[in-house]
Amino acid sequence: MNVRLRHDTIVRSLRRNGTSTIADLAEEVGASRRTILRDISALRDEGFVIHSEPGRGGGLQLDPQSVQTTARLSVDEIFALLISVASMRAAGILPFSALADAGLAKIEKALPSDKIRDLRQFLDCLYIGKLSPLVDISDMKAIDPELLPAFETAFLQRLHLSFQYSDAKGAVTARIVEPQAMLILPPLWYLVAWDPEREDFRHFRMDRISKPEYLPNTTFRRRHVPFENHVSPIRDLSR
Repeated sequence: MNVRLRHDTIVRSLRRNGTSTIADLAEEVGASRRTILRDISALRDEGFVIHSEPGRGGGLQLDPQSVQTTARLSVDEIFALLISVASMRAAGILPFSALADAGLAKIEKALPSDKIRDLRQFLDCLYIGKLSPLVDISDMKAIDPELLPAFETAFLQRLHLSFQYSDAKGAVTARIVEPQAMLILPPLWYLVAWDPEREDFRHFRMDRISKPEYLPNTTFRRRHVPFENHVSPIRDLSR
């Protein structure tokens, strides 16, 4: 039984039985007492509150209110959570922000230092402003989930990004751009990029982007994006 399956079995057993001994758990998962002790320590590090009662009749008890704080999320999923919460807070629409901050802080602590650095660099590319009431959002669609992993690599490594773009009339064109920023004008999200073919900045609605792909070995320089006065860096507003 691998570590993850063993941990899941231990948690299920503690929830089911209320109290279990080290010996009972070792027998159930087919592991040594020492291994179970390491597993209990690891589960506590992940956020589970496990009480130990010494002596005859004692054992291990799992607090029924405790949950796993370092959920098995991919880095992309963690980025998506943090970015979404940061953008909602910056837009002033995040209820229970203190609880959200505490929970996300625990998740962020589980990231390796290099991923934390990447996350902060990625957040530095996010800006937020107000959408003009004249913008038609009646055709707004869901954003392709493949955008985030492609954007993450393209932004962090400064690689050109290719994608298919559908304009307001439905015409589809192939684009290759230098991604410079992501702009949130709730409820719309935009990719702000330098278009080498047009030698100018372009704003692309993310819900109209499909088939995103970063292009290896195509680095570019970071450019200053001339945003309007109502647009601010999300890091300045989300603290």
